[in-house]
Amino acid sequence: MKVIEADGVGGPEVLVEGSRRLPTPAPDEILIRVTAAGVNGPDLVQRRGHYPPPKGASDLLGLEVSGEVVAVGPQQTMWKPGDRMCALTNGGGYAEYVAVAANHCLPIPEGVEDVDAAGLPETFFTVWSNVFFGQAIPENGNFLVHGGSGGIGSTAIQLGVAMGLNVYTTVESEAAAAFASSLGATRTINFNEEDFVPICREAGGADIILDIIGGDYVARNIKAARHDARIIQLAFNLGSKVEIDLMPVMLKRISYTGSTLRSRSDAFKAQVARDLREKVWPIFAGGSLRSVTHAVLPLSQAAEAHRIMEAGKHHGKILLQP
Repeated sequence: MKVIEADGVGGPEVLVEGSRRLPTPAPDEILIRVTAAGVNGPDLVQRRGHYPPPKGASDLLGLEVSGEVVAVGPQQTMWKPGDRMCALTNGGGYAEYVAVAANHCLPIPEGVEDVDAAGLPETFFTVWSNVFFGQAIPENGNFLVHGGSGGIGSTAIQLGVAMGLNVYTTVESEAAAAFASSLGATRTINFNEEDFVPICREAGGADIILDIIGGDYVARNIKAARHDARIIQLAFNLGSKVEIDLMPVMLKRISYTGSTLRSRSDAFKAQVARDLREKVWPIFAGGSLRSVTHAVLPLSQAAEAHRIMEAGKHHGKILLQP
């Protein structure tokens, strides 16, 4: 099968076409013929050499795909050849075929095209597991989402609105603001022109903050947070080493958490998949949730897809199609 390999670590240029044997599904896995694969932030970090795959995982990039089942392991009973689905992978998505744990797969939601479905698993698993899974959501609460025009941000905005939250989001331009508003954001904040801290404080403070920025946003998030707020850190685009005053965390009773999805156990991911299928996937049928695709490129143009993502001007997901 054709794949995209990383010829060393570095910039997008290290991504090159290669050839590998088709994977053989383990007893609890299925083999998927890939329709499309999503491009995500962790792919870029792994390409730079800072996010090695877990032991036993594929060294190929690609954490989500959509496609068709072509073979099944003898112990799984959820899927059969010919089924169409989207899947959270543990790597290996930048290829024509990938083997995936059967219980990490979900059907294509109603109203979503097969190609676009490739952009759902990574961000929906990530946002749902960090923000909503097993959590009490304050009624009519304020949800601050940083980076509202990207994959994580656009997913978080939609889920926040669907769960009845007032969504405030930071964006970099008027075009990004219009995009975030189209997803249902209550208030868009152009960070080049406005400060999100006083805006959130004027609204009573943020009950939940989802951050991918880090750097000086860490202290500013604490200022923007309401008492008993939750702050969730998913990435550190401006750096993870900061000096802050932690006293407000204690005084406001703030919960500060963070996680990476790939390192979570297979059992946890299966739990999240079941929760998404039960509570979130039906919302697509009513039109309150939708896939958001910025661009679809041939798999051979994976390097260009990474350049587009690194430029930070995309609105929604970038997908690769074998």
